[in-house]
Amino acid sequence: MTLTLLDPESPIFPNPDQAATEPDGLLAVGGNLKPDTLLSAYHQGIFPWFNQHDPILWWSPSERCVIRPRHLHVSKSLHKYMARNNFSITIDKAFSEVIHACANRPTDSETWITKEMIEAYIKLSTLGHAHSLEVWMDNNLIGGIYGLAIGSIFCGESMFSRATNGSKIALFYLCQHMIEKDFKLLDCQLVNRHLLSMGAEPMRRNSFLSILARYRDHGIAWI
Repeated sequence: MTLTLLDPESPIFPNPDQAATEPDGLLAVGGNLKPDTLLSAYHQGIFPWFNQHDPILWWSPSERCVIRPRHLHVSKSLHKYMARNNFSITIDKAFSEVIHACANRPTDSETWITKEMIEAYIKLSTLGHAHSLEVWMDNNLIGGIYGLAIGSIFCGESMFSRATNGSKIALFYLCQHMIEKDFKLLDCQLVNRHLLSMGAEPMRRNSFLSILARYRDHGIAWI
């Protein structure tokens, strides 16, 4: 395939079905991270993912990792942990702190949450499209998750933990909030064992895009 080079000012995304098989899901390069560009991408099932100093890369993998909020698996040990520990949950109270914490997680490789990405998603949060959920203990931020609300689909970007079970608690309460607001699906983008162990499931691109098309224009208030 020929990789689509996007216009830096007015990018137009190709059909996700044109994404590469190797590396799986790579669709286009270039464009920009302006709010309208990002929202257009997410409405089409496309997301940016690239390392510092690389060009902007856009992806739509052949197999998506998704969680149906009511199907989240919570272990007995996690239930016990949450029952015996005093923590509090907030929504959209510390978006900047959450995304910076996600970017600064210990990792063996360079983070994909670059300064450019941080600035772009903070801008989306000020516009009411990107959201965060925070877990606090003793006034300390111990976990959190952030992403975008696209209709009644929540596109999760990243989560972090600074204490035992911090990210798992964030994921649990995110799903509880989604159930309360009647969100249909949590898009986790890439399949990994940790999420599968918590009830995530792989979904073929065409199935995901069909669900996205059905629910992306639902006007649901996040809070």
